[in-house]
Amino acid sequence: MSTTNADAVIIGGGFYGAAIAIYLAKQRGLQRVVLLEREPKLLCRASYHNQARVHNGYHYPRSFTTAFRSRVNLPKFVRDWPDAVKQDFTKLYAIARRNSKVTAKQFERFCHEIGAKIEPAQAAQQKLFEPRLIEAVFLVEEYAFDSTRLAAWAKRELQESGVEVRLSTRAMAVSREPGSELLVSTVDTDGNPEALHCRFVFNCTYSGLNQLAGDFPGTLTRLKHEITEMALVKAPPVLEGLGVTVMDGPFFSMMPFPARGLHTLSHVRYTPHFSWQDEGGNDPYKKLQDYARESRVDRMLRDVGRYMPAVLDAKYVDSLFEVKTILQKNEGDDGRPILFEKHAELPGCYSILGGKIDNIYDVLEKLETEVIEPSRSKQ
Repeated sequence: MSTTNADAVIIGGGFYGAAIAIYLAKQRGLQRVVLLEREPKLLCRASYHNQARVHNGYHYPRSFTTAFRSRVNLPKFVRDWPDAVKQDFTKLYAIARRNSKVTAKQFERFCHEIGAKIEPAQAAQQKLFEPRLIEAVFLVEEYAFDSTRLAAWAKRELQESGVEVRLSTRAMAVSREPGSELLVSTVDTDGNPEALHCRFVFNCTYSGLNQLAGDFPGTLTRLKHEITEMALVKAPPVLEGLGVTVMDGPFFSMMPFPARGLHTLSHVRYTPHFSWQDEGGNDPYKKLQDYARESRVDRMLRDVGRYMPAVLDAKYVDSLFEVKTILQKNEGDDGRPILFEKHAELPGCYSILGGKIDNIYDVLEKLETEVIEPSRSKQ
């Protein structure tokens, strides 16, 4: 078995893993950073298979903290990744008359409280909705992101930062070495094992957080997984330049998906196919691989069409199936805080998970408070 010495090993080459690796190399001066990704390319799992929404707080009227953090983070994200952000569409939020957990007045007041732009939609936009089922329609400010452009950014910045990227390589275990080092055991797709000796490990594997063996203790925060379907559709001309979200009981969204030039369609009832509680040794990605993946887009369109009849003219193209992971404690209030855990049994080992792309700033703020010093000599 070959061995390698590093300052830090990041497990998981999604947006969070890549951003943390770049941060450690550029901002904290770590001289040898290794990024491991089990897939053959970066940002191709949860970073790609999602709604591609850059949140501005509107989504979370029942979680003020999550909403406010999105309001703070959105302008930063637009500033830092302007080429990846799509702003040239109109975003509408509509409030359902029945079974909604928030009324139009409550939603409007909530937006003012977090400082989010909101105004009544124009008459032509309101006519897109069935008035018997929709109480009010608002024009808001919310964006989408192109994950393929974020992947290109990550590839370029990782190379410029000197981060060593190992694709098609899976971390199997994290163990404590005698002294103060950590050992990450890996295997590539050809079955070649390697041992990485390092001072810091950042576990950014999203749904796979608790699938590491060795001395890794698992996260203290309990997790829940869902297999989800994000339908991709070609929007009819009248909806082409729009993003639409209907709140907050019959919750559904139709958002631009810049990476494919299509729209995503998601529905609170039909997007989650099934869910389970996280446990070690029960690999969520194996569950996804074995899942039959029968689309529910016909049911999504049928229900969404009751509220917004024009959507019935949308053309189904594809579905993105992925594992979505959330913190159990926030299942009822829609909060999306980050998970940031330091493992006392493995000093220098961190597990990190975010529910939204803009949460990356919350992670970086946490890392700013950590003692992460570069090695004295280049290894």
